[in-house]
Amino acid sequence: MKKAAAEATVHQGPLDWRHLLRWLREDGVISEAEAQRTEARIATAHSTQHPLQRLAVVGIARASDGHVLDAEALTQWLAQRSGLDYCRIDPLKVDVGKVADVMSAAYAERHRVLPVQVSPVEVVVATGEPFVRDWVGEVERQTRKNVRLVLASPAEIARYTGEFFALAKSVRAAHKAGGSAGINSFEQLVELGKGNKQLDANDQGVVQVVDWLWQYAFDQRASDIHLEPRRDQGVIRFRIDGVLHPVYQLPLGVMNAMTARIKLLGRMDVVERRRPQDGRIKTLKPGVGGARGDEVEMRLSTLPTAFGEKLVMRIFDPESTVKDLAALGFGAHDAQRWEALTRRPHGIVLVTGPTGSGKTTTLYATLKRLATEEVNVSTVEDPIEMIEPAFNQTQVQPQLDLDFAQGLRALMRQDPDIIMVGEIRDLATAEMAVQAALTGHLVFSTLHTNDAPSAVMRLMELGIPPYLISATVLGVLAQRLVRTLCPACKQPLDKDAVASSREQLADVVKPWQISGGYRPYQPVGCVDCRMTGYRGRMGLYELLSVTEAFKDKVSREPKMEALRAQGVADGMRPLRLAGAARIAEGLTTLDEVLAATPPLQ
Repeated sequence: MKKAAAEATVHQGPLDWRHLLRWLREDGVISEAEAQRTEARIATAHSTQHPLQRLAVVGIARASDGHVLDAEALTQWLAQRSGLDYCRIDPLKVDVGKVADVMSAAYAERHRVLPVQVSPVEVVVATGEPFVRDWVGEVERQTRKNVRLVLASPAEIARYTGEFFALAKSVRAAHKAGGSAGINSFEQLVELGKGNKQLDANDQGVVQVVDWLWQYAFDQRASDIHLEPRRDQGVIRFRIDGVLHPVYQLPLGVMNAMTARIKLLGRMDVVERRRPQDGRIKTLKPGVGGARGDEVEMRLSTLPTAFGEKLVMRIFDPESTVKDLAALGFGAHDAQRWEALTRRPHGIVLVTGPTGSGKTTTLYATLKRLATEEVNVSTVEDPIEMIEPAFNQTQVQPQLDLDFAQGLRALMRQDPDIIMVGEIRDLATAEMAVQAALTGHLVFSTLHTNDAPSAVMRLMELGIPPYLISATVLGVLAQRLVRTLCPACKQPLDKDAVASSREQLADVVKPWQISGGYRPYQPVGCVDCRMTGYRGRMGLYELLSVTEAFKDKVSREPKMEALRAQGVADGMRPLRLAGAARIAEGLTTLDEVLAATPPLQ
């Protein structure tokens, strides 16, 4: 390989697919027969694609394992052969403003390069042509910084060149149109910046920035978009796998115009900035090959802050919101018990957990399975998280005296079979839920408690008598979300680390004991997971079934310790124990489980 690398450095000028094919054969990456087959296929076809992309489209089989070499694998191989670092461009880590200052879009497109990092002394530039460097000296003279080349996929360079420079151009155009307009204090928020020229929400630059923001968020698998005004600038952050990531910094005038644009699309009062508002937008994800993508709903929420109006957009992607029980993270044992509970003809089923723990996702997935043509599924929500055609959904409107209790009372006259109440917050709502269950309806709702047995005590605190709880509540599901290890880069622990990890886990789950297989993995970090070691999230569940023995405890001895002990005797597995099982399966880590679950009691 060292000899091959030395020979490769002799090459000058643009890459040719014949050179790449010969180098792949010399390095033993592909066989002689595979090289001949590939050459016969490519030689008869004319293409303007980059040589790496041409080879990737053909589908070359690697000699060692027969796997097809995609563009990323070919780029990594070429980086090693040419002596450059491989770079997979992560848009979240690129300061688009600084990148656009290094060179123009036309220059970047002409040389097929893209700056990805700018420091006081160095510019890191991604290229797909490792042996074309005649432009380097010119960039170094213009920027007065050293240029360090990295090799990246030509397709990524072409895509992000268009996106980054278009975004920077739109932001600059919007900022120029708005002058120095911006809200810098709470007093100015009240005055709405009198005397300053305000950006128009329909300005072309603002429209482009908002469109880019949404598509970018969809690409990055973001669940929430935060537009946050600060003293000197606006900050955009994405929540990905439960963690917030800074994305971009904007002039306050541009961010205010973006907020106005989004409020306009969400049918919100654009002029009103002094009180919180809620809205909703439906848009499209980009499809494959430019085709029409899936519809995505976003829930909007604004809040006045010291330096302006903060806007949060929660993204509800149908692909990730409505899942089956296995995809949500249910184990076989809990999935069977949950199915049995939700198939009961009447009663109350509660889902508990803190905000952002996935309660709504679990309820929607469950109701989606139950909502057949033969049943009437009706919901009362605040707000409606996601429009679902199979349900009859009602939005709570306190200004019209339509709260949860009133909405539930109205639903009772709508001939429902299954009712979902967004949240039981007060005695009136709890009483209506109990009445609905007693009159033959299956009622789903949520509570904010730390674990499943606490839900019973919470209902008592609201004022529901123990005998009514025993008569109506079928079960309680407590849940949490933990990040899952990235399947592309996670690594198994070595023997010594496995023994130490098992001891740690045994201490955490005492007095329970760990049995069965134990295959712990550790996070590493790669380009797929943005070097975090985690990709995606899964649920941990604690399912309490209300048995006859549990009802007896509720009526005779409503104490938390007794309720928890009886729940365990009836098959309830605590949240932390559910997390331990996922650690043993190599799906997550001890740190994630400890951060998300309450201690065993």
